[in-house]
Amino acid sequence: MSIAHNLKNIKNEIDSLHVTLIAVSKTKPQADVLEAYHAGQRIFGENLVQELTEKYQTLPKDIQWHLIGHLQRNKVKYIAPFISLIHSVDSLKLLKEINKEGAKNNRVIPCLLQIYIADEETKYGLGFDEAIELLVSPDYKGMQNISIVGLMGIATNTDKQSQIKEEFYELKTFFNGVKQSFFKNDANFKEISMGMTSDYKLAIEQGATMVRIGSDIFGKRDYTTK
Repeated sequence: MSIAHNLKNIKNEIDSLHVTLIAVSKTKPQADVLEAYHAGQRIFGENLVQELTEKYQTLPKDIQWHLIGHLQRNKVKYIAPFISLIHSVDSLKLLKEINKEGAKNNRVIPCLLQIYIADEETKYGLGFDEAIELLVSPDYKGMQNISIVGLMGIATNTDKQSQIKEEFYELKTFFNGVKQSFFKNDANFKEISMGMTSDYKLAIEQGATMVRIGSDIFGKRDYTTK
């Protein structure tokens, strides 16, 4: 099936649920992104800063680019001028760097705190306690060029649906607590980015507002080429 057809099927499924679709275009050629763009998709997610900046430079400027992969502090400066949302803030040091680069570019950069919910040591993210420590820190409270608009999480890569569901439930429960404690009067704090091609339906059931879908749109990835 075509990219446009795949997009239509997914949008028909999730649009009525008020869930934002992020088309994960990492490793995919620009022609594929353009096909999705011409089918109406405007929000794309990339994992690598270099690939993201290359696509930003040549593709339509009304695309909203989301950085969904692990972000090193020394790479923030390359995406700060244009990034629409950074999903993967996993430390106070990284948030400080985003804030610094936001100030240089006269921007307030929207961010999600990445929360560690998986039973996998290879995953990144803040523990629940670490996220609270960040939010109560004087350094965070003094930041003027970032806006935390929600949380992101990646579930364990497992076939156990009950485990995935529980991890998503934990993230939604934590989101509710953080909203009540820190963002009660902030309408911008509303996003829960969780769920990928293999588990986005479970994520939506548990309260996701954003899902990150790649292979169901673009087909299986070729990791040998960009």
